[in-house]
Amino acid sequence: MRTFHCNSAFRIPHSAFLRPRRHNFGYVDRGRIGRFASVRSGIRTDPSQWTDERHRRGIAGEEQAIRYLLSRGCTIVAHRFRVGHTEIDLIARQGDLVTFVEVKTRRGRAFGSPLEAVTGAKRRELVKAARVWVDRFGRPPDIYRFDCIAIVDGKLEHLADAFRPGWR
Repeated sequence: MRTFHCNSAFRIPHSAFLRPRRHNFGYVDRGRIGRFASVRSGIRTDPSQWTDERHRRGIAGEEQAIRYLLSRGCTIVAHRFRVGHTEIDLIARQGDLVTFVEVKTRRGRAFGSPLEAVTGAKRRELVKAARVWVDRFGRPPDIYRFDCIAIVDGKLEHLADAFRPGWR
């Protein structure tokens, strides 16, 4: 059984991320391995036209998270990768480590920590979208991890390996 490693102490089975399509009788097409599309933002409209301050704050938080990840030596593979209505804020790569990052930005802690907003339902949606990304762009030696970045009043907090598929 093929496995993907999150860290040396824990292995995620290949089937946790990648399910064979029914249409091809269990064969998974790996023809696109190694070819990445140019990184482009998933933003569909011009942010300068947005009137809601929360949306602008969210984009500013994602840009701050991008700068943080770049300073840590990561390459940003995708920004706002969408699968239907589900969206992964950032996908970063550092060697064979691929990190799916959820960014939460808040003005203050009046409604709790931004990390508390990543609920079980949100985690399930992120895992489903990550499976699609792995199916399209994943490589056999890749290691996958889910991180959360919380930004409160401009202060960034990075929670590496925040959750794993199957956790409740």
